[in-house]
Amino acid sequence: MPAEIDRFISQNDIKYILAQFVDIHGVAKTKSVPANCLTDVVEKGAGFAGFAVWGLGMEPHGPDFLARGDLSTLSAVPWQPGYARIACDGYVNNAPHPYCSRVVLKEQLKKISERGWTLNTGLEPEFSLFTRGEDGSLQPVDESDVLDKPCYDYKGLSRSREFLEELVESLQAVDFDVYQIDHEDANGQFEINYTYSDALTSADRFTFVRMASGEIANKHGMVCSFMPKPASDRTGNGMHFHLSITDEKGKNLFNDDSDKNGMGLSKMAYHFTAGILAHADAICAFAAPTVNSYKRLVVGGSASGATWAPAYVCYGDNNRSAMVRVPYGRLEFRLPDSGCNPYLVHAALIAAGMDGIERELDPGEPMNVNLYSLSLEEIKEKGVSILPQNLNEALDALEADTLFTEKMGEEIVSEFLKVKRQEWVEYSRHVSDWEIKHYAEFF
Repeated sequence: MPAEIDRFISQNDIKYILAQFVDIHGVAKTKSVPANCLTDVVEKGAGFAGFAVWGLGMEPHGPDFLARGDLSTLSAVPWQPGYARIACDGYVNNAPHPYCSRVVLKEQLKKISERGWTLNTGLEPEFSLFTRGEDGSLQPVDESDVLDKPCYDYKGLSRSREFLEELVESLQAVDFDVYQIDHEDANGQFEINYTYSDALTSADRFTFVRMASGEIANKHGMVCSFMPKPASDRTGNGMHFHLSITDEKGKNLFNDDSDKNGMGLSKMAYHFTAGILAHADAICAFAAPTVNSYKRLVVGGSASGATWAPAYVCYGDNNRSAMVRVPYGRLEFRLPDSGCNPYLVHAALIAAGMDGIERELDPGEPMNVNLYSLSLEEIKEKGVSILPQNLNEALDALEADTLFTEKMGEEIVSEFLKVKRQEWVEYSRHVSDWEIKHYAEFF
């Protein structure tokens, strides 16, 4: 073990290491390992019964799933003194496991790195803070946070500051460059922003953010939810992906100041965008992976008069009603929600974007109008399609689009489809309160 790792463990009084990977949903899974066994985790891996975890494609009679630690990710867990976390890749029979989301992303990143490129992404996670009532129901954590248009509200931000401050300080302690926090457009909803990084680090960091947020909220008697749409009449919890590709010298290959559209995009960026648009319906399954996600992606507004979910497959200059916004010289992919698996979304974006680059696809003209204000007929006249409006439609699109099986691997795509089809069936069979209210005495 490198000497600097020994110093890190000693200086931070680390007693246990959380060997952490994610299941197919992107949910963190861990084993607690005594610090003196870190070498085993890195070289051999912490053993798990893979059949006990969603989406690892394993059976009860199969070999162990071994989570091998990536030493570059070792960091303290500030809200849990004496602990460190290491992000792991899944191995089975001494080979990278094709059902492991992190392994899938790393394979996609190899294809970019072979060209001397790095995909940089900045993620903007949104979440909702609740308290749980005696009846088990969830209520906004601040009873006074009731404004019809609460975005950026000072009081709403201030009254949840103890949780937010501890979250930010915990992230800063492990080198997150947090640069702003705000109250979002729903009551009890917040967003935290930190500086972009390479795609793998971004996915690891978002997993860490969810771990931190959940445990710190629990400490404060709260529930921190990354559920895509907690309230039917309020905006949902999105997670916008800012995207750019740099070369070996750090030059942004998506930027070209001579862009005739004035958006600062290079030909490569336009091709990458076209790939995303061409495969948008299939990507939607990864970016909006729950039945609840499609309550966020509906065509229409919210009680505050604003909605930020992109139902429309198009791009535009700083257009927040489009699926891809162009801030200038980079892309913002607005489709994903905070319930996604960040490794799979990154992998899908690489597959689609590189397909656009390799085939030199054209995204067409940018849409620089408020698409929310147009009728469905007007949207259709502009040649803009609408994203899938439920999980089943998105899964059908993914199954029909062979690019992702080819690029990401048949194993992970087939397993994702199987798990999510099961979720859709369970949801479809559930009898909701709405149904009872409307039909119990209707006939």
